[in-house]
Amino acid sequence: MGLTAKIRTRDGWAVSHAVVTVTDMTGTQVLRAEADAEGAVRDATELAPGAYTVIVTAVGYAPAASSAIVTASGRAEIGAVTLARQGGTELPPPGPWTIDPAHSSVAAVAQHLGISSVHGRFTEFGGTIEIAPDDIAKSRVEAVIRAGSIDTGNGMRDTHLRSGDFLDIENHPEITYRSTGLTQAGPDRWTVRGELALHGVVREVDLDLAYLGTGADPWGGTRAAFRATAELHREDFAMNYNQVLQAGIAAIGTTLKVQLDIQAVQGDSLPTA
Repeated sequence: MGLTAKIRTRDGWAVSHAVVTVTDMTGTQVLRAEADAEGAVRDATELAPGAYTVIVTAVGYAPAASSAIVTASGRAEIGAVTLARQGGTELPPPGPWTIDPAHSSVAAVAQHLGISSVHGRFTEFGGTIEIAPDDIAKSRVEAVIRAGSIDTGNGMRDTHLRSGDFLDIENHPEITYRSTGLTQAGPDRWTVRGELALHGVVREVDLDLAYLGTGADPWGGTRAAFRATAELHREDFAMNYNQVLQAGIAAIGTTLKVQLDIQAVQGDSLPTA
């Protein structure tokens, strides 16, 4: 075996599309090999003893270069090579991820009487995230929320919110969000551009997204965590109902602050256990 190496991201994920190029001290390329699905590079080409330069590249990552000494055996054992995302920002491994509603929350806050806040959440929702392998900006997210699952902790208020004054769940049972683009907004922060369909109206809505990391779960899977926030205005979605009190204060504020705390499971389905 002439060359062996393992190509990983900063958090230990395999970079399956990495390319390793080896040049001698004159700058002449003597070997080129690609990583397999596990990020491993194995090439049987024997190299002459001496010093070499190893360059590892992958689309979406900053190149990494190191020196290697080939012994009389003709082998070059590079070991683990860590690649950093271009721009320094990591995201989960490429491929499909499925939102886990049991470990996620979709919440909204509205001002009440101008002095306090009403907190609500939707209890029934689902969605998918697709992390693009070569161009992170092409990653996608889609989500569907059952409008009738709104829960503010007050039955009378929830019934009113489900009525035609607000969500009108008889005519618009689902709230959907489909992303249209993704741009980096800072270290571990992204702006997700997308279209929100709510109350029969479709508007462009940006999400301020933070990637919180990945980890193993008790069911043998891998999970990624995200937090996203957005600000909505009820009048943008034709929900103009309000009750104005004698003092001129609106009973319910027109601005909704939305917070999403999302856990997604790697793969296109949730664990059955």
